Parts: sequence; C-alpha cells; structure tokens
Amino acid sequence: MDKRDIKDFTLEEIKKAVVEIGESGYRAEQIFFWLYKKGVCDFQEMSNLPQAFRSKLEQDYYISALSLAGKLSSADGTEKFLFNLGDGNFIETVLICARNRKTVCLSTQAGCKFGCVFCASGHGGFIRDLSPSEIINQILFLQHRLKHKITNYVFMGMGEPLDNCDNVLKAIMIMNSKSGMDIGARRITVSTCGVIPGIRRLTDLGLQINLSISLHAVTDNLRDTLVPANKRYPLKKLIEAGEHFTKKTGRILTLEYVLIKGRNDSLKDAAELEAIAGRLKAKVNLIPCSPVPGLGFQPPSKKDIDIFMDKLIQGKIKVTRRESKGRDIQAACGQLAGRLKQKDG
Repeated sequence: MDKRDIKDFTLEEIKKAVVEIGESGYRAEQIFFWLYKKGVCDFQEMSNLPQAFRSKLEQDYYISALSLAGKLSSADGTEKFLFNLGDGNFIETVLICARNRKTVCLSTQAGCKFGCVFCASGHGGFIRDLSPSEIINQILFLQHRLKHKITNYVFMGMGEPLDNCDNVLKAIMIMNSKSGMDIGARRITVSTCGVIPGIRRLTDLGLQINLSISLHAVTDNLRDTLVPANKRYPLKKLIEAGEHFTKKTGRILTLEYVLIKGRNDSLKDAAELEAIAGRLKAKVNLIPCSPVPGLGFQPPSKKDIDIFMDKLIQGKIKVTRRESKGRDIQAACGQLAGRLKQKDG
C-alpha cells in the first residue's frame, strides 16, 4: 500500500487510525503538536512517541513539505514565493505586510478553471486541485522555515477555493484545531467568484470564517463577460447566498470589486454596487486593476476611482481602496508561475 501524507488528515481521522493500530487516541494530539506547533518533517523527531509507534507511522505515512523554487521581494515589503509541488507544477504564495499585520495569501489550485478575464491564474488554465497538505504547507513554510508571525490568512491566491471545497474545508479545520495550528476562524477569509454550493457548505461549517465575494460587476451581462462563473451562478442567486451567509453566521460580508477602466467604473455602476452592498450590509473593497501583460486591462485614473468611491461613501457604504501590493514584482496571483510555464514551454 502506498504511503499517505499524514497532513491530509484531520485530528479525528488520525485519532481513528491510531486507535485502529492499537495505540491510545491521545497520540493523535501529540502527532498534531509535532506537525503544526513544531513543524517537524520526520517522525523520528516526535520524541514523546514510543519508538515502535514511530516506526509504525513511517510504514504507512510520510510528512510532506513544499520546495521553494523562487522568491521575489517588493519595495513595499510584499514577498512572493514560488513553490514546486514535486510533479512539475508550481503555485504561488504571497506575504503582505502592512503596519502590524502580516497576511498570507494562499493558493488552493494549480491554475484555475473559472477564467476571470483580468486574472493571470485563469489565463493559464486549470491543472489540478491542491491537497489539504499542499495548502497547509504554504503556511508552515513561512511560519517555521522563515519564522514569520502571520496574523491573517486569506484564500485569495491561485485557484477558486470553493471549487476545491473538500480539501479547503479540511485545511481550514486543521488550521482552526486547537491541537493543530490553533488559528482563530475570524482570522481566516475565503474568497470566491461566486460558487454557490461552496458558499452554502462554508456557511454550514459553523465557524466564524470571513467570506469575500469577488463581484467585479453589477449586471449579469457584464459579469458574464468578466466573471464567466456568473453564467452558472447569476447575481440574483449569488446575492441570496450572501444574505443567507450573513444571517446564519453573523459575519460581515466583503464584496471585492476590481475597477477596470471603461468597463465597470461608471457612476451607474457605483449606484448599483451601492444598492447590492446595502442589501447585504456588506463592506466593499475597491481594487484598481493590476495590468497583466497581454490582457489589455488598465485601472481607472485616481480621479475616477475617487469619484466612484465617494458615491459609495455618500450611500453609507463602508468602503476601502486596496492598492495592489507588490506591483514591482507582479504579485497578482498567477503571474510568476505563468511566466515560468511560458519559459519552460
């Protein structure tokens, strides 16, 4: 039987496996301690486990780790990491530093099948889902190898998190486990382009996780063009799913809105966005478009962004303008891996 990656299992799953081989269930918590509190990659380092038990674990399991293939550092403090998955594919992880916050932006897929027209990840096509361990190992590398004290965790990197829902939710459970990474749910944000079944599953998880919806357009006609997932999950149903999330969890929803010059930046667009945000009692993040070579999209002028933002503020919407970090290193998700793929091709 092939060995399995032990980081792909929740605490309860490991506990069940431990009991099945004749050990006490509490050994699972000890394993979790070594994996996630200490970041070890060798069962032999788990010194409070009996030697015979460590040998049993080595027969059936292995402890994975990501291999760093490249790193870029921005003048604004943003760092982008390129990881080799070991099968010829690459993912990116971005660390964003701002004041007293360190936010890690996690990838959940190699590539993306949803094809948002302004996004480098979707432009390269979909390759495969990441396993729970591949998601978690992005965090562990920064925490244990580089000693970063991360404050916030956002699933906003390569891929659509709720298209890889099983593995993402399992990763979140491991992150949130007190025996594991002990990361508070309110420090975790999942971003989606609008995969409604995944939103419902996230809602029913029973954790105080933050949800961010990548809206980017306020009419079905335009959103069908910018965010093709809208053809399957149209605005009306997406807004209803957002309402259900806020009512059941009590969390404030965030609407992400990439501003693209001449496409979605008019005062009429602002008025429609104001109405949607008001209905959802949501915050709005305005994000000037990050130009991706070959895609042809540009951000509006600062003046036009200010006008758009003022319209929302006048409508009593809580709004922030999130300047894209790491522009000098092309930190938007998918750009570095895309360049590497083109070079190899």
